[in-house]
Amino acid sequence: MSVRLLHLLVICSLVFAAGYVYRIKMTSTVRTERVMQLRNDVREQREAIAALRADWAKLEAAGRLQGLAERHTELKPLDVNQIDDFKSLPDRPPNFLRPSDPDPIASMIEGANSGLTTGSIDQPEARQ
Repeated sequence: MSVRLLHLLVICSLVFAAGYVYRIKMTSTVRTERVMQLRNDVREQREAIAALRADWAKLEAAGRLQGLAERHTELKPLDVNQIDDFKSLPDRPPNFLRPSDPDPIASMIEGANSGLTTGSIDQPEARQ
């Protein structure tokens, strides 16, 4: 009877081992399929990036931009005679204001805004 029991234990262990190996095989198959799917997704994304880069290169082509600028703006091409050296600029005019003098531009702005009410702040008379 001990031989039968030994055979039964060996058969049970073989069935258990076969089931365990099958489980490992299925797990590795599922993981392999997942890796293949991820590689496929990466390849598709790289192709999409390459297509977008090609579209971007086409959109920023100098000839295309030049045509758009000519059609939609009144810009004129730069004339070489328009460019000059700093040496040909006139000298800086002398400074007629002393550091203690008030800023003439600020006084003009304050004078222009003296009667202007925007509504964002209270008038000085209304605060009292």
